[in-house]
Formats: sequence, structure tokens, C-alpha cells
Amino acid sequence: MYPFIRLMKEHLAYRRSSLDLLGTHVSRHICWPWDLDPWRELNNGRTLTLFDLGRIPLMTRTGMVQSLIRHRWGVTVAGGSLRYRRRVRIFHRFELRSRIIGWDHRFLYVEHAMWRNGEALNHALLRLAVTDAAGILAPGRLVEAIGDAGRMSPPMPDWVI
Repeated sequence: MYPFIRLMKEHLAYRRSSLDLLGTHVSRHICWPWDLDPWRELNNGRTLTLFDLGRIPLMTRTGMVQSLIRHRWGVTVAGGSLRYRRRVRIFHRFELRSRIIGWDHRFLYVEHAMWRNGEALNHALLRLAVTDAAGILAPGRLVEAIGDAGRMSPPMPDWVI
């Protein structure tokens, strides 16, 4: 089941704070019993769902969600890669860091990482597509719509491409 209560908590916690388009959104979470797989660690599917709890507030704080709604655009995950580094067990507390690292002519690239005690637990790179009824929009249109007209993507690290 989707963690709607957690999503509402994140929305209420961060709804009034803004963030630069390239800023890092940081949130804190706990691995609950219903997040576990049969081996008593964080389920890999739930990991992706928890990344939503970083990405959606990130997009809200940067003004993206408001622009998406205003223009009747959507955003979808169009690809990703994930590396699991350390186990996340029941009741482990961790920090989730989410940030936009850049964009090209078709996609926005978002980085997510869970951290605990200064150690990376997992790391993901997601490719997001901004869409309308006709298909994929250039991410620059969304950047312009949030009030950053003319802002160029920073150079992306080699590991992104």
C-alpha cells in the first residue's frame, strides 16, 4: 500500500519552505515493519516508493508542482539506476537527500540517497520526463514556468550520462 500518511506528513512539514531549483531536500525517516521484505530488511520496491517522499517535497519546494498543475503538465519517471550499499533494518532511522542535478533537451535528472550515521545506504539516479497531452516537453519549459527563465543546466557529472 502506498504510504499516503507519510506523504501527508512530508507535505505538512515542508509546504511553506522554498528551495532553489538545484538545492538539496533533506528529510528523515524510519524503516517500519511494513517496509520489510521476508529477510527483515527494507524492501527494494519500498525503497523506490520512499524516494517519492523526497522527490515530491523537492518538487513542491522548488515550485515545480505548482507549475505542473497550472499548465496541466505531468511528470513521470522515465528511467533510473539504483545501487544498494548497506542494509536498512527495522526501526533504522535514516536521512533521505534528494536533488535535481541537471537536465538535457528531454529529461530532468534527480539524485536520491539514503544516509545513516554518515554512511550511504543506497543511491539512485532517476530520469524524469515532463509531459503534456502531446508527449514529452523540454525540461527548459518547466524551468521557465517556475520563474527561472534562461537558467541553464549545470554541467552534469560523468556518471550521469
